[in-house]
Formats: sequence, C-alpha cells, structure tokens
Amino acid sequence: MLRTAESIALCGHVMPDGDSLGSVLALGLALRNMGKQVHLLSPDPVPDQYLGLLPGAEDIKSELQVPDIPEVFVSVDCSVPDRLGQFKAMLDKFNSIIIIDHHAGGSNFGHLYLNDAQAPAAGEIVYELLQLLPVDIDVNIALCLYVAINTDTGSFRYEGVRPATHRIIARLMETGISAAQINKKLYEEKPVVCLQVLGEVLKTLEVSSCGRLASMYIERNTLNRLNARDEHVDGVTNYPRTIEGVELALFFREMEDGRFKISFRSKHFLDVNKLASQFGGGGHRRASGCTVEGKLVDIRRQIIDAALIALEEEGK
Repeated sequence: MLRTAESIALCGHVMPDGDSLGSVLALGLALRNMGKQVHLLSPDPVPDQYLGLLPGAEDIKSELQVPDIPEVFVSVDCSVPDRLGQFKAMLDKFNSIIIIDHHAGGSNFGHLYLNDAQAPAAGEIVYELLQLLPVDIDVNIALCLYVAINTDTGSFRYEGVRPATHRIIARLMETGISAAQINKKLYEEKPVVCLQVLGEVLKTLEVSSCGRLASMYIERNTLNRLNARDEHVDGVTNYPRTIEGVELALFFREMEDGRFKISFRSKHFLDVNKLASQFGGGGHRRASGCTVEGKLVDIRRQIIDAALIALEEEGK
C-alpha cells in the first residue's frame, strides 16, 4: 500500500509524545525520500521540546487542508480511533487505512492492521517496516527513530526492552547521530515551569497504608496559575514509582475540558492495562491510562479502591 500510493497522510495520537512524533516523522521522511506526497498530522500541537530536536517537526499540522484526500491514511501509535482526536471524524473519507500500533488490546479500525504488542515502542515497528521499503535510513530518520524508542522505553529501563531493541539502536547510532546530545536535549534541558509543576504535584503525594500504592494529582487551576501546558507535566508520573516498596503509581491530571486523565505505572507484577480497562482505558502491562469524567475526590476514591483490590489479588 505504501509503495503504490502517491499521497499519504500520517497521524499520531492526542497529547503527542516522543514515540508518536518520532515514528510519524521517521516514516514521513522515508516516504518523502521515496518521492511520495506526505502529510504529517497531530491532533495536538508538537511540544516545544521536540520542535527543536526532531527533523521535520515544524511541518506537522493539526488540520488536513488539501483539495484531494490522500490515498492512504496511516495511524501511528494509536490503540483506538478516539486517540486520533479531530481526525477520527475523517476516517470514513479514506479508501485505505493502515494501523501501526504496539498496544495490547488495541482495536483494528482500518483496512490493514499491524500490531506488535511485544514491541516496546512504535518506533521499532516503523524501523522494521523501513527495512522492507526501497529507502535508506539516513541520519534524520535515525534521529527520529532513536527518540521514539528511547522515550517509550524510559531510556531503555522498562522491561519491554529486548535484545532487538539494542541492536536497532546500535544501527541507528551507526548513521552518525549523537546519542549523548539527544539525551541531553530530552532529559537535561527543561523550562523552569516543569520544576514548578513538579513541586506542586509532589505536595499532593499520598502513599497507601500498605505502602504499595502512591498517587499524586494536579488540577487545572494550578496549571493555569503557573502558565503551564500539558507538555510540562510529562514524566511526573514516574516519580512516585521510584519510592521503595511502591508497586503502583497513579497520577491524576485535570484536562482543559474538565475531565481527568489518569496515568497508571507499575514496577514489577501488576498488569495496569487490565486495571485501566476497568475505566475505559488501556495501554501496556506496566504503563496505561484512561480518561474519566467527574469530581476529583470521587474519581480518586474509585480508582484507588480498585487499584488496592488489584494489588491484593495479583500480589498473591
């Protein structure tokens, strides 16, 4: 489908992260090198952190403004169509839809479904796909793939990382990218508002009496007071998971529409994909999420109660 199409639209998910953006851009750059007309899409704006890092990030648009609908639409790193944001409403306009995903329990809302739930990042799947296309992985494509895989594996710390992951990274580094410089940009250069947000979030830290669950939250009025955007909250979820004895970390973030996005992160044994699915969400065994409407106090009580039950059952 990608070989024969002349025009292709590539779209990542809402609140784009490094894997979504890096995978879309890597595939987009490769297809452009093949002479294709490529439209790079994202439901939400690209975070500033990636604009100065990922080649082609400035070309990503939040609207598809073309007279003719592209022949192929490719959804990247989206487990369900809702994650496409405003582009979900356009799906019925495309004759050919390809789904590239690595989430367990994802749904097939296209014509060709490529899902490897064992892959720790969508970037790995894109890398393997590029091996089958008549295109070389140049330094720009390699940089995008490195960021994609690096960020979704927690700098290669998560248990989903496999030997193939490191072999792919080695090949990417052989193109000449500077892993050290990329990592400094990703993890050691943040605006001061990120630390201000972290300071406010840490004030809400609560650890359960059993010591295995830690939770934090941030409300919209706090983010507004700090002039903080959603991108400035990225990474906060992982802090309570570092507490000794904690198996599950929960983070509740109020979104602009008043709903709450809940992030689930486990350390050793708890399947948070299964837990998040109880609330209409999903993701991976050690990292999942959901979005819920209601009052924060009620949402926290409901989800924490369910989490404690899950910890008790799976802990046995």
